[in-house]
Amino acid sequence: MPATLYAAVLLSGAYAWLTPWLSRGAASDAADSAMANGLGGTRPVPFGLLLAALFVLDRVETRRYPDRTPHRVAVGLLVARAALTVAVVAVDGSGLSRALFVLLPYTAYFAFGRAVAVALGIACAGLVVTAYQLTIPRWYVQAEQVSDLLMFAVGLVLTIAMAAVAAEEQAGRARLEVSHARLRAYAERVAELSAAAERNRLARDIHDSLGHHLTAIAVLLEKADTFRDRDPAGSARAVADARDSARRALDDVRESVRSLRADTAPFRLSAALHDLLRQVDDDRLTVSLDVAGDETRYDPTTLTALYRAAQEGITNARRHAGASRVEVTVDLEESRARLVVADDGRGFRPDREGFGLTGMRERIELSGGSVAVSSGGSGTRLVVTIPRRGE
Repeated sequence: MPATLYAAVLLSGAYAWLTPWLSRGAASDAADSAMANGLGGTRPVPFGLLLAALFVLDRVETRRYPDRTPHRVAVGLLVARAALTVAVVAVDGSGLSRALFVLLPYTAYFAFGRAVAVALGIACAGLVVTAYQLTIPRWYVQAEQVSDLLMFAVGLVLTIAMAAVAAEEQAGRARLEVSHARLRAYAERVAELSAAAERNRLARDIHDSLGHHLTAIAVLLEKADTFRDRDPAGSARAVADARDSARRALDDVRESVRSLRADTAPFRLSAALHDLLRQVDDDRLTVSLDVAGDETRYDPTTLTALYRAAQEGITNARRHAGASRVEVTVDLEESRARLVVADDGRGFRPDREGFGLTGMRERIELSGGSVAVSSGGSGTRLVVTIPRRGE
């Protein structure tokens, strides 16, 4: 809006300056007609420089303070703008430059708000009335002067209304930018939490899968070394079993990679548990398995959590408890899944839970379930309960 008004004032002032030159050589009544229509002589040099100063002042303020001008700076700019406007009116011969006063409440609206803008609008109207009173005798009975004053008042009202709309739009953009900034912060936080959750999941998978196989390999190689001279055949079987466990560990790594790529086949708990038992069941540890219920009613996340819990329980029984027998029971009921891993080992103190049990608790809790561990002289009993989704 300011740039458009500056252009209109510039054109009208230039026309007022050119009118005497255009009328020179014509009838003298042409010049008299121009004077009767309110056109006087414009001083072009100060007129152009003052308008340029107003335009530059607006551009500098817009670039320096794109959002909101500080109050102290806004006061100084408002005073400078008012002084320049008065000076432009003084050197303009067209009289249209009085319209520049409407820019004072317009610019003040963005820095000080509606009340100050309305007060400035009233002050500008009062200034025009005062100028009429001092320079035009009985102006209030002249239709042209009264009409100009009314048009000026209407311009003030429209200008303040436009400023209100523009200020609200500016505030809306600021609120939108704040909302976008918050959304970006939330998205970054979600990404961080997702990355942390994925790291924890990978840590649990590495411990539950690779840790289990590496434990089995270590036990088998130790057995092979112990019975190398006394039982060569048993030692060879242990080495073969260790090699088989290594292959299974590699298969688990490949399975984990496929799961990260989301192209893995549906997980089957019963098949995975039977395969696990074939790996660990030997002359040192006997493992029994009983699976009841329909696993198709449960989602893969729950079934995988149950499998990892069973794997952790068996690994602990073999590695730490010195157990000779482990019983694994799975009940896939209508409303919940329940896993029990019981061994006859020496147990452990409740305050000595390691990373494996901690990771298993985290995995089960993510599935909405619970873990209970009881341990004593008669062995350890691990109970995992996960409600079916939707129950």
